[in-house]
Amino acid sequence: MSTTNKSYKTAFIFLTTLFFLWGFITVLVDSLVPRLKDVFEMSYAKTVLVQFAFFTAFFIVSVPAGKLLSKIGYKKGIVLGLTIMAIGCWLFYPASAYRSFLLFLTGYFTLAGGITVLQVAANPYVALLGSEDGASSRLNLSQAFNSLGTTIAPIVGALFLLSDTVKTSEEIEQLSESAKLDYYAAEAATVQTPFLFIAGFIGVLALVFSFIKLPKVMEESPKGGYLSLLKNKVMLLGALGIFVYVGAEVSIGSFLVNYFQDMDLAVIISQNETMMNIANTIASVFNKTFSNSDPKSLLGIFVIFYWGGAMIGRFIGAYLTKIISPGKVLAIFAILALVMIVISIATTGLISMWSILAVGLFNSIMFPTIFTLSLEGLGDLKAQASGLLCMAIVGGAIVPFVFGGLIDNFGFKTAFILTLLCYAYIWYFGQTKANSKI
Repeated sequence: MSTTNKSYKTAFIFLTTLFFLWGFITVLVDSLVPRLKDVFEMSYAKTVLVQFAFFTAFFIVSVPAGKLLSKIGYKKGIVLGLTIMAIGCWLFYPASAYRSFLLFLTGYFTLAGGITVLQVAANPYVALLGSEDGASSRLNLSQAFNSLGTTIAPIVGALFLLSDTVKTSEEIEQLSESAKLDYYAAEAATVQTPFLFIAGFIGVLALVFSFIKLPKVMEESPKGGYLSLLKNKVMLLGALGIFVYVGAEVSIGSFLVNYFQDMDLAVIISQNETMMNIANTIASVFNKTFSNSDPKSLLGIFVIFYWGGAMIGRFIGAYLTKIISPGKVLAIFAILALVMIVISIATTGLISMWSILAVGLFNSIMFPTIFTLSLEGLGDLKAQASGLLCMAIVGGAIVPFVFGGLIDNFGFKTAFILTLLCYAYIWYFGQTKANSKI
């Protein structure tokens, strides 16, 4: 093996850990949503401000990050992104200690800003680490580890962030001063410990990337590219596709535990031997059981199937897009997601639960496929188009906020109609691309 190939392989391994890391942290954020709702006794619409702060960072940071990377290079950009992420995780320490929702939002925004810098740097960089023929394979492998992170995160969230009962303000007022202080300290520690550990791990990664050698590759982007892209119909329709996809995925993922609670599924699951065996088998990996656990933790463990389905579907979809038009595969998966949501709306109990979890399986190929279809034929404008498409991830902030408002006013079953509209548009985009109408 040549020195260059060995260098590329080492860099690829380290970069792949970044994909895992930001997938893990992005979904871990979802686990805090039901907890923060209880701690601060908020409406669903206000609770989703957590996601709003997180995904707004993508809109604000994407283009500036691209410009910054063109000046400082990918390596320094990665170190900067990791440093910003570590600061964001550290902010959860004072936020939980002082029970400050504003500090939580600041931490989320900072964390997401760091992830955005990593996204802008790592995605194109992985593609450049080796031959052009193998670029797609390398990026798919890295994305698979991203899905692994999103699959593991719900387990960690359920067992370490949702595993105790949060008291209401009335219950807290009835405690003595010493008991109140003990309760607040315990509450803070539940959030602080996982995120301090993550901050430390990110800090180590930042140091590693400061010293490892990465190949220098930086392409000049043509001037005036953004203006011409704003006139490109395919790119704009694709950006809207990214917007509604991320919005729908986050809306469902963020409120799964609350949706299951709304249907009183904790009682049904606890009385079902098969379901309890599934939950305890997963929990046993961390030497935990659900005998005396909070219902949110029991429900949260099943969110693994939503994100795990996305990981499995990515491998299936990668094969299907080789033998079938990617636009057709996208349209088919969108239709199947629509069917699963309709079933969940029309039913209750475990059928409703498993059908909404199955949406994750069909979400799998949507982001990369929409992304790829949107970049077709753009030539040297692809890098700038990628920045604009990353901005569209802000859908993860806006759509869940509207979704939360619909839940507050009309309930979950009605709110899911919004996600139906999102997947209907994705079907339209895929079908139109498959028929080469745009």
